[in-house]
Amino acid sequence: MLYLRLARGYRPADLGRCLLTAAAAAAVAVFLLRALGRALADPAGASVERLLWCLPPLAAVGWFAAVAARALPVARAERITGLTAAGAGPTAIRALIAGETALVSAVGSGLALLAFLVLRNDIAGPSLAPEVGLGSPLPAAAPVTLLFLVPLVAGASAAAAIPLTETLPGHSEAPHHTGFAGPRLAVPIGLVLIGLSLELYGLRPGAAQDGWPLGLPAGLGATNSAALIGWAFAALGLALLTAPLLAWGGQLLVLGRPTPLRLLAGRGLTAEAHRLGAPLAVLALSLATGLTAIRSWAHRPGTVETVPALEAALIVGCAIMAVLIRAAQIRDSRQNVTAALVQLGAAPRLLLGAAVLRTAAAGTVLLVTGGLTAALAAAALR
Repeated sequence: MLYLRLARGYRPADLGRCLLTAAAAAAVAVFLLRALGRALADPAGASVERLLWCLPPLAAVGWFAAVAARALPVARAERITGLTAAGAGPTAIRALIAGETALVSAVGSGLALLAFLVLRNDIAGPSLAPEVGLGSPLPAAAPVTLLFLVPLVAGASAAAAIPLTETLPGHSEAPHHTGFAGPRLAVPIGLVLIGLSLELYGLRPGAAQDGWPLGLPAGLGATNSAALIGWAFAALGLALLTAPLLAWGGQLLVLGRPTPLRLLAGRGLTAEAHRLGAPLAVLALSLATGLTAIRSWAHRPGTVETVPALEAALIVGCAIMAVLIRAAQIRDSRQNVTAALVQLGAAPRLLLGAAVLRTAAAGTVLLVTGGLTAALAAAALR
């Protein structure tokens, strides 16, 4: 009943967030139920491999739920204020947001289970019969256990995204650190250098004979262990470099004698580099992997597989939604600054131009990190 009362005050943005979370959870539930149906139709098949293919989209949904939950206290500050006035502390508020996320995910999983059961009722055609395990007995505990994972991962991710020390209304907000110390830069740069060295070693002439050739799934061709591990290290290093690159981009905008437009855009981008870096890094990695897969499938006609392609689309979609939610969170947190600038006489055109310039700089960083990750992945495939 508490969640129903809270839902009465939802705005369109809140309803959209709930619908997106439920849709993503339903998509992951479909993948899990498909793996179950395949296991029922072919008990001797690669059931474990099919379940492992469900882990990336499950992780993507958990990441999206975490970003959405992290933005909720800023987007609905009045709700947090009311809960705090009613006696709820940080732990209770975190549990409430986690329970709401888990409930929405459970609704999406339940709808997927309902469609799965309907298709098993002699409705599925010959093409869908193996996907739902038509004709095989269905243990009641199997779909319930699988679908329990989706709200569990989403709720746990939402709970972990909001720390116990989250600033509540009436308390001073912790200052944002805009600098990146040497040790924080040494780790990602070292990972990139190690990854490049390993990948070059794996791509040297004769590496296919003395290495360990690896056949990649989903028709992605083959590589060797050195090149694959090198790409993983380099991709992780580039992801960790996203936030410093954003901060450096903001500092470049204010070099020399900056105009008010460049000053506002540069200072804003530098201040928000920490919060915007992680979602952009995940988006760059998912886009790079997806584009590499599309390139590999284009060079090998007939090798594309439907399920990996749909999972890749879901992962990219969750990453895009996470970036949009984080951007909205940053916009909401800057409302006081924007109002102060307007009172000081700043023109709306100036504020809009600064936002466009910040977006262009962040897009440039996304192209650099994502492009390098995709180029290294394409070089590792054979």
